[in-house]
Amino acid sequence: MSETTPLLAIVGNPNSGKTTIFNLLTGLRQKVGNYPGVTVEKKIGECYSQHGKKLRLIDLPGAYSLNARSPDEAVLRDVLLGRRPETPRPDRVVFIADAANLERNLYLLTQVLELGLPTVLVLNMMDIATAKEWRIDLKKLSEELGVPVVPMKATTGSGFLELKAAISREDVPLPNWQSAPLPEDIRAALHTIRAELLLTGAVHDKTTLLEPLYLLSDHDPLHAGIQGEYLGQIQRGRDTLSSTHPGWEDQLVADRYAQIEKLTQDVLQRPDKELPTLTQKLDAVLLHPTFGGITVFAFLVFLFYLIFKVAEGPMGWIDAFFGDLGGWVSAIMPPGDLRDLIVDGAIAGVGGVVIFLPQILILFFFIGLMEDTGYMARLAFILDRVMSLVGLNGKAFLPFLSSYACAIPGVMATRTIDNPKDRLITILIAPLASCSARIPVYVLLISAFMPDTVSTWIKACIMVGLYSLGTFGAFFFAWILNKGIMRGANAPMILEMPTYKMPALKSILLLVWQRAKAFLVRAGTIIFGISILIWAASTYPKNHELNDKAAVIEERIAALDESAVAEIEAAKKELASVKSQHLAQSIAGRAGHLIEPIIKPLGYDWKIGIGLIGSFAAREVFVNTMSVVYAVQSDDDEDLAPVRDRIREERHADGTAVYTPLVCISLLVFYVFAMQCVSTMAIVKRETGSWGWMFFQLGFMTGTAYILSLGIYQIGTALGY
Repeated sequence: MSETTPLLAIVGNPNSGKTTIFNLLTGLRQKVGNYPGVTVEKKIGECYSQHGKKLRLIDLPGAYSLNARSPDEAVLRDVLLGRRPETPRPDRVVFIADAANLERNLYLLTQVLELGLPTVLVLNMMDIATAKEWRIDLKKLSEELGVPVVPMKATTGSGFLELKAAISREDVPLPNWQSAPLPEDIRAALHTIRAELLLTGAVHDKTTLLEPLYLLSDHDPLHAGIQGEYLGQIQRGRDTLSSTHPGWEDQLVADRYAQIEKLTQDVLQRPDKELPTLTQKLDAVLLHPTFGGITVFAFLVFLFYLIFKVAEGPMGWIDAFFGDLGGWVSAIMPPGDLRDLIVDGAIAGVGGVVIFLPQILILFFFIGLMEDTGYMARLAFILDRVMSLVGLNGKAFLPFLSSYACAIPGVMATRTIDNPKDRLITILIAPLASCSARIPVYVLLISAFMPDTVSTWIKACIMVGLYSLGTFGAFFFAWILNKGIMRGANAPMILEMPTYKMPALKSILLLVWQRAKAFLVRAGTIIFGISILIWAASTYPKNHELNDKAAVIEERIAALDESAVAEIEAAKKELASVKSQHLAQSIAGRAGHLIEPIIKPLGYDWKIGIGLIGSFAAREVFVNTMSVVYAVQSDDDEDLAPVRDRIREERHADGTAVYTPLVCISLLVFYVFAMQCVSTMAIVKRETGSWGWMFFQLGFMTGTAYILSLGIYQIGTALGY
């Protein structure tokens, strides 16, 4: 990519529609990663100007101020100041502001304009401002700030062509906004501190007073973007300024808001009496102490009903595809280990996980829907009442909520929590949220012990119950940690309630596509590799005597007439027994037998033990492992029936079912609580900086899973179930 390609930074407050506009401009031409050294997401994309010139765009984290209070805001500040070596300073800024919350958005906007970068101001959600009977003088606002102003409604694409025209200009003017002059005593102190920072290279020689000002206002040294002796300098400079000019930060904030208030009065005309908005009317119900909770529960039941019912058709298509693929490979390849590896290992293993893709996509679609409409913040508010009972607040719930999709971004999102104690507790309980990787396990086991005639609504309610159990467990352990080993003052929650808006379907579908791609890449790499390993462990070492015996039985079955149903069934049972003996002598079988004495009190046999071992790599690998284990025992290479049907038919030597309802419930509870994700453990170690906390989390989660599953199975057995 040419270095002359202009870099445009998309900047704005959270919930301003910033990412929606970034997606409108870039579509699928974007890459997602993390900034080096932090867990803040980095999105870079491309688009073309109206003149056909390529433009690079970077979607910077949403923030309320350049006075950083979180890693997100620190990244925004450092990129705009040119302090991150891996990300060049943007050539232009596209600032997205919520027109219905103009005054609040102007705080960050005026800070950005003072940096002197050419800027285009996009007033998004103009329809909401119009519904409130607000009249914004766009021309006067443009004159006061010295930047072009584009009104827009991103969810429908209204104003998109005007935005393209504005960013296509190569002569975007420099802003003419002038901040309130710094008090002379503070200015003099900043000059002295700037000179000291220059001597050590903490700031570059062309910097204005703004760079040291924003570094000094960052109270977390880890956010400052500098290391070593520079951290001490920043701390000493802040202490000096605070001792000689107490309240200097509050004074600067008050001066800025005074300017913004005057600007708002000049450009914004409000009605004498504002009518209740749609947001206020909806919140009267959705945030009601009683009806709000009922709405959340009803929404979750509906969501899981869709996961079972709507996904049923696409899951059948995927299952048929992998079945046909396995049959085709079996038909064109001669019998042997290579064919077994492809059919029973790769195809059965990957297919056993990919079949759940429709259900995972439904979950992500609804997560995107909640975020885009503004309902996600309401969930945090509603559950803040519950979180406060365990010593946390709704701000801690947002990372926990993210963990329902995947615990890894949930753990990383805890960096937005200011209180170190709350942050650590949230990290420790986040994996108890039932992530999307558990969905295949839940669906498999629920479908296994619930007859097909049972209503989908009942299955959905069971799924809600499992999610509720994990949530209750997380809250319980948060309470234990708060009242026990991590005593301390609780931090209050400050949460913005965005206005409700129509979701941008294109942005939501783009999110779903990105998640689908990530899931398929995982299935095609990690799970594919694990499938091969599990197949090999389930196949080797070979017992030639048992193999020869199996071959003789297969020849006998092939020679029998189709009318000899009883003989064929007897021969198939004999063949399954022989293959089971072979599996028991394999590496996987020996591992399963090794842990069988530990898991037998839970109702599990050694084959389930193989699945438990495999799923410590990732929870969904349990389904993949069972697919491979039972495919290895298949008496027909072309038979790739769903693993659900296989486990329903699985029997002990005495003919009793292995997967009884009690065993399935015990397994479900185990997977609700067990810590089975190596990737999450690695992230927990990185975020806490401690092996101790990682092993503590592994111990208390897996120990809880074992004790509860043991209690369920033993008590249920004693009661005759």
